[in-house]
Parts: sequence; C-alpha cells; structure tokens
Amino acid sequence: MSTVLPTSFLDSSRSSIRRVAWPSWTREPLFHFVLLGALLFLADWLIAGRADDPHTIVVDAAVDAQAIKVFKDARGRDPNKDELYALRRVWLDNEVLYREGLALQVDKGDAGIRDRVIFKALSVLETNLKPAAIDDKALREWFEANRAKYDEPARFDFQEAILAGDGSEGAVRALVETLHEGKGGELNAGLRVFKGRPRSNVVQGYGEEFAKALEESRPGEWRAFATRDGWRAMQLDRVSPAEPAVFEVLRGIVRQDWLDQKMSEQRSAAVAILAKKYRIKVEEPAK
Repeated sequence: MSTVLPTSFLDSSRSSIRRVAWPSWTREPLFHFVLLGALLFLADWLIAGRADDPHTIVVDAAVDAQAIKVFKDARGRDPNKDELYALRRVWLDNEVLYREGLALQVDKGDAGIRDRVIFKALSVLETNLKPAAIDDKALREWFEANRAKYDEPARFDFQEAILAGDGSEGAVRALVETLHEGKGGELNAGLRVFKGRPRSNVVQGYGEEFAKALEESRPGEWRAFATRDGWRAMQLDRVSPAEPAVFEVLRGIVRQDWLDQKMSEQRSAAVAILAKKYRIKVEEPAK
C-alpha cells in the first residue's frame, strides 16, 4: 500500500522531529549530506525505476531495509521508531539534493558518484546562506542551555575480575569473598582495568543501576554488582569529580559550535524548500 503525501509533509515532519529528543549523531555537521548519504542510497536500479517521474520521490520498504542494515552494522542493533524516522529524513534530504544536483548538471565528470553530486548540490545551495549573527550575551545563554556538552563529567577508575565458567550470583559472591582474603592470585580469573571512564560510558556498558551502585561504593573494596548482563565482581578505585566548563575559556569553541548548528538548520530549511517541488510517496510494508 502506498500513501501520497502533500508537499507540506516535509514541513510538518520537521515540526514532529523537533518534538523528539534526537540522538546526537543526527546533528553532526554535514552528517545528513555526506557521511550516511552514500550509504543510505540504494542501488542505481532503485532510482532508475523511478526516472519516468522525476518529481515523485518514493520511500518504500527497500529504503527502510537499507537504512536498517546501515544502522545495525554501525550500532549493533535495529533502529527504534524515532531513529528510523530520522534515517528516512536523511534519505529524503539526500534524494532531493541528488535530483537538484542532476538538474544543475553538477554531475559532469562524476557520473555514478552520488555522494559527490549531493555534495556539489549542497555547495551550490550554501552560497545563498549567510552566517547568523549573535552577541556575547546570547552566546552565553546558548552555552548554558547546552552545558552538558562542555562540562567535564565525573570519571571512574575501576577493576573487574572475570570469573571463568560459572557467572551466577553465588559464584560471583564467592569470588568477591576470596578477593577480600587477598587470594586473587590463586583464582582462575582474569582482570580488566578501566581508567577515566565517564559516567555515560559506564551506563552504556553496564546499565544505570550499576552506575549508581558504583558511585556509592567505597574505593578499594571488591563487591558483587548486578548489571544488566549478569553479576560482576568489581572494585572502585577512584572517582574524579565532575568539573563545570568555563564559558570564557571555551568562548571560541562554543561560538563555532553555535555557528555549525545554525548553518545546519539553514541547510535543512533550504532543502525543505527545494523539496516542495516533489511529491513524496511513502509505501507502507504489506501486512
């Protein structure tokens, strides 16, 4: 089944996107137009089959399948609903830029190299964009709103004793008792040492509950921890406290980050305007 969407689809979908807490990887400079652009485009036959209607863009199951494959290869899991929607937006923006690039004949000398055609079309589009202006007060406010990006997070040094074989709660607790007695050298266990791991990294690897328990641990004491992947024997060595960023020190970096974001927003808006000349058809998977 296919659904024909009006040209306002792109505008309304962008409003929807703003209500979603998109992951940071979707906001990287030029990410939409270069990095995944080449990967998310399907084989030439997919586009060739639509050449009879250059003003219609079809988002079908093949597009989703390729997007899911690229995402899974990079992240080891399938995208969730919001992430898949974001990937569709990437594909649509790139498809619009590719078709505009062909119309501008920027493909000369680059036949078949889709990402270069997209990049050239984007370069033409950017010639009409102007860097936004901002005063120091507004820049400081933006810095405070995005402080998490600049603050130095708390960091953890810890160790994990890897027990060979049985990883049950009882076996891990027995291992911890043996380690307390100073007999670790007699065990058939390996040791992993982690240095300077930020809290977000600890949460990603072991889960939120483990991160909280580790924070509450006494340095130098082996404990049995329940993680999302099972029981682990670990010892906290040291916690380096978080340090807030200083705006005056990072003003130049903050300004460049702000400019990058504003240019990205202008590019997206410009592509949305170009996309209004196309009819977007979304083919839902057959049930």
